[in-house]
Amino acid sequence: MEFVIITGLSGAGKTCALHSLEDIGFYCVDNLPPTLLRTFYNLCVTSSDNNMKRVAIVIDARGGNNLRDLYNVIVSFKEERKHFSLIFLDARDDVLVTRYKETRRRHPLADFVADNSIESALMLERSCLDPLKKVADHIIDTTNVSAKLLKERVSQIFLGYNAKSLIITFMSFGFKHGVPNDCDTIFDVRCLPNPFYIPELRDKTGLDKEVRDYVFESEDTADFIEKLSAFLDCAVPLYLKEGKAELVVGIGCTGGKHRSVSIAEHLKKHFNTLGYKSSVYHRDIKKVVN
Repeated sequence: MEFVIITGLSGAGKTCALHSLEDIGFYCVDNLPPTLLRTFYNLCVTSSDNNMKRVAIVIDARGGNNLRDLYNVIVSFKEERKHFSLIFLDARDDVLVTRYKETRRRHPLADFVADNSIESALMLERSCLDPLKKVADHIIDTTNVSAKLLKERVSQIFLGYNAKSLIITFMSFGFKHGVPNDCDTIFDVRCLPNPFYIPELRDKTGLDKEVRDYVFESEDTADFIEKLSAFLDCAVPLYLKEGKAELVVGIGCTGGKHRSVSIAEHLKKHFNTLGYKSSVYHRDIKKVVN
């Protein structure tokens, strides 16, 4: 059975994530009370209905004070070695506040703070959810992620999902657009030759052969990628041995369009060749070059 629990900050994209799982065949339940989680899980395990063997649920702040009970259930599930995955969606506070103001929605914990403000409610929500974030199998920061890209990211995790496998996501990004919060490790490739300064390459990306050729024709790049690949070849099996479900490797250059994209694509192919399930996510590839 595949049983996915989605939680995280209000406005971080939990509904979008749930819809993406529904699109790939999961039976989905939104806003399940934490007190019913164990009962619902047991019903799914014992059900003869095949539709109940791939299940995704959202449990969040709409459960009110019961939200604190969720952590205890999750910990007990882990101790009992139940088969499930926990996705935690997060985003920067200012982005969450903006999203709420745009939709004119009321935060579900507004009644539990003195001034009823979104900012105070978010602070309370973070304090309640922080323990869950620390035990999550997948943490996705949606600060700079569109709904479309979030759906793609969640789908990549669970298409053909095997509980014993390690999913590797190579995330390219630009330091000028901010460092992603959901990477397990980050490598800076700004030391490599920069196609941005070549006029005919500036408007292209690392998905274009001309850019990749320029990046990889350098001896510095060859030496860098050899040592980086050797390090990851050593580290990835250790993450797998530890029981990690997803490894997010950040590859950053200045703008997130050329070098980081080229290196991320190269590493994805390398680890696919080794038999791992790996994918790429180019966070800033569509950002305007300036």
